[in-house]
Amino acid sequence: MALRLVSRRLGSRILNQSSFVASLHSHATSFGFQEVKEEEKSKLVGNVFTNVASSYDIMNDVMSGGLHRLWKERLVGKLSPFPGMKHLDVAGGTGDVAFRIFDAVYSVKRRALQKVDEASLEETQIYVCDINPNMLNVGKQRAAERGLGDNKSLVWVEGDAEALSFEDNSMDGYTIAFGIRNVTHIEKVLAEAYRVLKRGGRFLCLELSHVEIPVFKNLYDLYSFQVIPHLGELIAGDRESYQYLVESIRRFPPQERFASMIADAGFEKVEYENLVGGVVAIHSAIKL
Repeated sequence: MALRLVSRRLGSRILNQSSFVASLHSHATSFGFQEVKEEEKSKLVGNVFTNVASSYDIMNDVMSGGLHRLWKERLVGKLSPFPGMKHLDVAGGTGDVAFRIFDAVYSVKRRALQKVDEASLEETQIYVCDINPNMLNVGKQRAAERGLGDNKSLVWVEGDAEALSFEDNSMDGYTIAFGIRNVTHIEKVLAEAYRVLKRGGRFLCLELSHVEIPVFKNLYDLYSFQVIPHLGELIAGDRESYQYLVESIRRFPPQERFASMIADAGFEKVEYENLVGGVVAIHSAIKL
C-alpha cells in the first residue's frame, strides 16, 4: 500500500487548467471505449446498473475474491464515523458502505468507550443516494433483512450525484465507492460534494484505478478483459455490462490526475492510498 499527499502550487494550477478542462471533456463523453453524446451516457450507464442490480454484490465478491469487503472497511476506517453525524454515501444504492458506517456508529464497544448517549445516536443520519431505483431497492431489501427497514438513521434517496438535493454545508462526511467513474461530469460531482460538506467535512472516494507495476499490469489486463466479462455472462447473464466495467476503469483518470481534480474542486489535504498495487485507490480530502 502506498499513501501519497498531493501538494500543488497555485501557479501550476492556473497554467494546467485549460488542458485539464479539455481532457476532462474527452473523458466525460466516453462510455467505456465508445465515444457517446453527453446526454446519452447517463441513460447507458443507467441501463448497465438496472441489468446488474440483483447480482451486483455477488459479482463484487467473485471479481475481487472478496477483497472489496476489506477495501470498504478501509474506506470507513478512514472516515471515522461518529454518533450524531450526518453522512452522505453517493452511488451507494445496495447499502454496502452505508451498513458499515451504521455498524461503526452503533458499535457496542465504541459506545461504551465514548459513553455515547441514546439521543446522540438518534440524531445520526446516513443518506444513501443513488440515481438508479433498482439499486436502491436492493439496498432497502437488504436493510429489511438486517432488521433495519424502519430505522430512521438510514435514509434512501434517489438522486443525481451531479445535482444533489441536499443543502449547502449540511454533511459531516461524503463517500462514493465504485461510482464516480460512471458519471458524465466528474467535476460536477466533486463540486457538489464540496458544496454539501460542512467545514471540516471529509471526502472519501474508493475507485478502481490504474496499476503501474509492468508485470502485474499485464496480468491484471488479462484478467480484466478475458475473465471478468466471462464471469459477468456466467453469473449475471450480462457480458456487455462487465465489458463496460473494465473499459470504464481504463478511461478513468490516473491517481495523480484525479487527486488534482479533487484539489481543483476546492478541497485541501488531498491524498490517496493505492491498494493491491493500484487496482483500487482511496482518495481522501477535507473541506476547510
